[in-house]
Amino acid sequence: MVEFKAALTNEIEKLYKRKKVLVAVIISLIFIIIGQLSMVVLRTGFGLRGVSSMDFPIMVLSVVVNTILPLFTALVTIESFSGEFSQNTMKIALTRPISRLKFYSAKLTAIMLFILANLLFVMVFSILAGCLFNSNSFSIGNVLKILISYVVTLIPMAILSIIIVFFTNIIRSGISVFFLSIFVFVTFKGLGIIFYRLSGIFITSMLNWYTLFLMETIPTFKIFLQFMMMLSYGIIFFTAGYYLFDKKEF
Repeated sequence: MVEFKAALTNEIEKLYKRKKVLVAVIISLIFIIIGQLSMVVLRTGFGLRGVSSMDFPIMVLSVVVNTILPLFTALVTIESFSGEFSQNTMKIALTRPISRLKFYSAKLTAIMLFILANLLFVMVFSILAGCLFNSNSFSIGNVLKILISYVVTLIPMAILSIIIVFFTNIIRSGISVFFLSIFVFVTFKGLGIIFYRLSGIFITSMLNWYTLFLMETIPTFKIFLQFMMMLSYGIIFFTAGYYLFDKKEF
């Protein structure tokens, strides 16, 4: 466990120093500002009601989780694996007294912490922006719903990162993995629209898993089914990705 903690700390430090993390923060802030300004313009210029302070964070989440968050998750994941493959820094890291499984798990855990931090950052600032312009609809119960929505979004995003890691262990080129990830993401999105009855089996449709927790009557069984589906994806791609990683010669 000591080796895992040391590897995790090292991976978090490397992520912290990468410029992509700062860019993700800046773009997330821009999304929040533009979204809130749009609501203000609609409310004042066109007489529309807009959204409440508690609806705004959910609206931001729906946009972020289908656009910039998967993009930056892919970039960070690819750089953590393909970037180190190409720079031959992976070999140096593996000379430490740590098993490949612990090292592989530490990298994935660091990526998931990046996703969680990004989600919580967007949540906090979207709540503040919503309350700043419409504080009348603020309530602790709504904040709890928003918190749950953002936190549960970590699970499908984590599965997405595990799938991308699998791609990085098949294709060495980071650029190729990036475009393959985009192609797969867009293809699954399209298939989910065309074959909407089967959309539940595609990981891209599970990015909206949080919406099930916002219903008046929470569909417990449907939540459980989607969780089991995501867990299956995670087990399959984690096992396959680690198998390929373990067999690599550095």
